Order: sequence, then structure tokens, then C-alpha cells
Amino acid sequence: MQEKYRLTAMLCLTLLLAACSLPRAAPMQSEVLAGSENQDPGFAVYLVNRTTLPTLNKWPKTGETEPTSGWINRQRGPADNLIVPGDILDIQIWSSEENSLLVAFDQKSAALPASIVTPAGTVFIPYLGDVRVINMTPENARTNIQQQLETQIPAAQVRLVLQPGRLNSVDLVGGVIKPGSYPLPDRNFTVLGLIAQGGGVQPDLENPQIRLQRNGRIYGASIDRLYARPIMDTTLRGGDKIIIEEEERYFLSLGSAGEQDIILFDRDRVTGLEAITLAGGLHTQRANPQGILVLREFPASAVAHDGRPSLPSHKNVIFAMDLTSADGLFSAKNFEINPGDVVLATESPVVNVRTIFSLVGSLLGISTNALRL
Repeated sequence: MQEKYRLTAMLCLTLLLAACSLPRAAPMQSEVLAGSENQDPGFAVYLVNRTTLPTLNKWPKTGETEPTSGWINRQRGPADNLIVPGDILDIQIWSSEENSLLVAFDQKSAALPASIVTPAGTVFIPYLGDVRVINMTPENARTNIQQQLETQIPAAQVRLVLQPGRLNSVDLVGGVIKPGSYPLPDRNFTVLGLIAQGGGVQPDLENPQIRLQRNGRIYGASIDRLYARPIMDTTLRGGDKIIIEEEERYFLSLGSAGEQDIILFDRDRVTGLEAITLAGGLHTQRANPQGILVLREFPASAVAHDGRPSLPSHKNVIFAMDLTSADGLFSAKNFEINPGDVVLATESPVVNVRTIFSLVGSLLGISTNALRL
């Protein structure tokens, strides 16, 4: 009997020593945070709760691929286009006079096709010279030309048709069925109207994002937000460029989550709870719901060296979320994940204990059977 106990004890001791190096899907929270109490650990740890959440969400954003300036809401413009340099005016002049200065004897009208508006905002009209038409509607420009012609040709009648030039057109660069340059039909032409003319967004784009380039600035939003909020259907201006592209922002899911992968944002804003859901949830047998960690790296310019709470104290920061309390759940629901974050579901310390006892039970059975032989 003593031999049996001795053998069993030796097996258990061997197993316990081997358990220290058992393969695992993820580290434990205590391992990741080891050394955080040191004088200079090289990283900072912040608990995500209702007290800290308002401050944490105001910290500088990280991981954006390109800076954007929010979005421009819709503003109603004039019904007609305004003439700008580069536009083309097709002008036709009628005269009933027998000896008209402009119209030939056997004709009723004279055509001045493809009159390009000069950089000074004028067009050339015979017997009048350069006539200013810039920032006029086509109707106002027609009236202006006709009134000046009446001083030379009393019975003159003018017809004017505007062909928008480069500054009265917008570019739909990509992400649609028919990209290209499109003239503005009027000053109330909107982004969604332009996308419709381009054949719609390509159906294979994941969470398509829209970028508006205007006056050297880039404005960004998602197509879904434009669909949901009509006020965001921006009124276009001549020279605007619209680019539609697939979502490029992502976070990394590691540890005892359902998926260990690079996961694209599927919406404009992803929270801690949403990130865990996108990662396939937590592994029911291995994950520690009290140890969800978000690893984030801030640029050096965003770090406060004077202890200000409005900025992180270190470049490398770990945010810790506890999903076993109401406070932790609600805080995780409102904590914003930044592009490039690492969402780590740590392993429960119970897993190793459970594994050890399972192996001990198995070996006890083996050793008992061996002693019986």
C-alpha cells in the first residue's frame, strides 16, 4: 500500500511540475500586468469604469490612417448654377433688323458657340467686347448681355446655354460602378445624387467609407450614416472630389476569444463590448471575463509628463475591463476601441487547475490499474 501512495505522489509531483509549462491559448491577466507596480514599468494600466470612462474617451485618438475633419451637413444652395471661369457658354443672338450688325442678310440669328469664360470672368461679344458674367446665373448673364446689346441692336434677343466647366463639375473617383467627372446640374446637387449617377456603391465593399476632398481638406463618414441621416447628404460644390473606399480600420483580437484575427471595423464607432462580439465572444472554457485587456500605443506627443489626467501618462497603455459587474459591462459598452488596438482576452487561472486535476485523475486511474497487475 505504501508503495502505491509513493508512486501516486511521484506522479502527481511530476505532473504539477510539468503543469507550469502547459500550452495555453492566452496569458493570464497577472502575467501581462506583472511589474506594473514598479517605479518605471514602461506602461500604464487604467481600469475602465464609470469614474474613468469620461476621461479615457477624451484622450487623443490613435491609429487613423488619414486625418479627416468630420463631415459637412447639407446646406441648400441657389436653384441655378453660377457661372465661373472655364465654363462654356453657347450664345445665340436674334435680330429682326434688315441691316443688323451681327446677323447676315439671309439669316435670322447669329451663333457664338463654345464661348469660354476667361479667368477674369468675361466672354467676348462682338461690338460689346468683354462682358462680365462671373458669379451670375445663366438667366442673369443672358439678361445682362441682351441689355448691353440693345444699345447697339435695339431688337436683339439673346439665348444662352451653360455647359459646366471644370470648376462647375465634381469628380467621383472610385468605389462606384461608373466613376468619372460629372457636371453640376444645379447648386443643390448632393453626394447621394452623385453616387446614384455613378451607378451606386460597389456591392463588394465592406463598410464603405466616403471621403470628400474640398479646398485642401478631407471630410469623412460612412455611407451607412449618410443613408440614415438625410442632413448629412452634403451639397456639392464645383471642384469637389468624392472617393468611396472599403473600411481600412481594424483591431487585433488575441487570446481566449472566439477568433484570433485582424478584424475590420464594421461601423464608424466600435466599443469594447462590440469588439468582443466581433471577435466571436469569449471562450466559455478558457476566458477570464474579469481580465479583458486593450493594449494601445500613443504617439509621444500625446503623453503627459506632468501628471495631467487629460492625457495618458505613458506611451504604452493597457485598459482593463471587468465584464462580471454591471459597472464593468456598461463601461465596456461605451469604451471606444481605436484602430490598431489589441483586444486581449486573458485566460482564467482556473483553467490550469482544472487541467491539472483532470490529468491527476487520469494518472491515478492508470497507476491503480498498474498496481493491480
